[in-house]
Amino acid sequence: MSFDNVVSRLGEFGPYQRKIYFLLCLPAILCAFQKMGNVFLVAEPDYRCRLPDEPKNASYHLNNTILSTYYPKDKLHQKYSSCEIIIDGKIEKCDSYIFDDSVYGYTSVIEYDLTCSKAYLIATSNAIFMVGVMLGSIGFGEMSDRCGRKLTFFVSLVSLLVTGLIAAIAPELWTFTFARMCVGACTSGVFLVAYVIGLEMVGPSKRFIAGTVCHIFFSFGYTLISPMAYYIYDWRWLQFALTIPGVFFLMYWWLIPESARWLLTKERTKEAKKLIQEAAKYNKVSITDETLDQLLADAKGTNVPKDNQTTSILHVFKYPNMRKKTLVIFFDWFANNLTYYGLSWNSNNLAGNPYLNFVLLGAVEIPGYLILLLFLNRWGRTKLMCCCMMVAGIMLLISIAVPKEHQWLIITLTMLGKLSITASYGAVYILSTEQFPTVVRNAGLGAGSTMARFGSILAPYINALVRIALEMRRGIDINIELFQAHVWQPLPLLIFGSAALIGGVMSLVLPETLNKKLPETMEEGEMFGRKKKKLDINEMDLNQPNKLTENGNAEDKLVQNNGAQ
Repeated sequence: MSFDNVVSRLGEFGPYQRKIYFLLCLPAILCAFQKMGNVFLVAEPDYRCRLPDEPKNASYHLNNTILSTYYPKDKLHQKYSSCEIIIDGKIEKCDSYIFDDSVYGYTSVIEYDLTCSKAYLIATSNAIFMVGVMLGSIGFGEMSDRCGRKLTFFVSLVSLLVTGLIAAIAPELWTFTFARMCVGACTSGVFLVAYVIGLEMVGPSKRFIAGTVCHIFFSFGYTLISPMAYYIYDWRWLQFALTIPGVFFLMYWWLIPESARWLLTKERTKEAKKLIQEAAKYNKVSITDETLDQLLADAKGTNVPKDNQTTSILHVFKYPNMRKKTLVIFFDWFANNLTYYGLSWNSNNLAGNPYLNFVLLGAVEIPGYLILLLFLNRWGRTKLMCCCMMVAGIMLLISIAVPKEHQWLIITLTMLGKLSITASYGAVYILSTEQFPTVVRNAGLGAGSTMARFGSILAPYINALVRIALEMRRGIDINIELFQAHVWQPLPLLIFGSAALIGGVMSLVLPETLNKKLPETMEEGEMFGRKKKKLDINEMDLNQPNKLTENGNAEDKLVQNNGAQ
């Protein structure tokens, strides 16, 4: 018997669990604010060189006569240069700039003068933020297991508030970048710990729904950022507005309980028993002390980690089948995160209104998660994830071939790609958890999540390839504008689409886990999904029947134990 039997007595998703779960889902909105707010905090507006003797607060817009006199023109695009100016008949680099603040307002790019040769620092700032997310998932995850879910949740929440406010008043770029990195780390603590508490208090049949709905709250917060950015002109006030709602969640200290499962792993049975009785009373369920004592006594042994369990994630590479599956899963994590954040942070590069595009990119996530709720337990984990990744890749690759004058079609295809990759991103959590054997399940999930962070760290640089290409051609005598226009411009979507499509095709080798008995040991993990070899009677060595029977029985036993196909 396990702790799930205790939850079953309380009600798998009773009134008490629903109340706490709702309160835990709300901070996911705050995490979305910080993770996706970069799109507007470091938005890159149009700019031009400041003319001699021109005031710094001059208007960005000039008449064609002045433009043609002072600014060199790109022959292919017929656009005036943003980084060069003509002085006394010579083309020179700009000393200072005039920005167009009519679209994004006063952004940190204007504040810190991230223009031309320094424009790559925009991608660097976003990448360092995701480094913080990766470090936070490791650090706060470890703290959660050692010090408790509740303490970790509120420590990360307070830290998010402090570092978020520091970012809002940062005097220079690197202070801002470091503060935002710390914010990224804290979002991992807030979201992941709240996610774990929510799942640990519900019954087995409700965990999938609980996990998915938590992501829907994140997507809802995603859609709220755009109207906030539209009405708040200054990036510092926007950072403040994205951070300050966390003060409301600090009131949760008296409402959010510690995880009873975690208390049992620490042998704090008395506290766990008190929490369970409070939940039972709220749910109007009667559990006698004798019954609860028996349930907790039976559950205690199943929640305490085994001291002699020393298997690590590296052990999976000793087994050929597990090695193959693990490498595919790692690439899936990488491709999903690369594509998801690449599209999320690319809304400013799409044609049309950037605020509307951003809202749509967030809104399409909700039907993506609904697809998971409706079909994951019907179609299976592997089939759904493969299908969604391939659809996402195909949509993005098709969008590259669409003529630029059909911008509505490009945006539509991009939104379909975002919807599909969102569903795939949700499925990879479940699929990864069920593919790894029990002895390395948590380690495997953590390793996959780490691979995902490398994708999100790389995503802003891929989105900046067009800007990098423009800087690369400066000082080069040959004309490569044509190469830049037809190769570099669609390259980000080409990379995202290819990664998703390749990941979807590769995942076809993964076995289905729906309604299967999951592997417990490394040996069962090796046999899971492995096709049983059929022996030709003509090739059998009839002189060694005992050896053949022994090997065949051993293989049959492993197959039966893990329910492999």
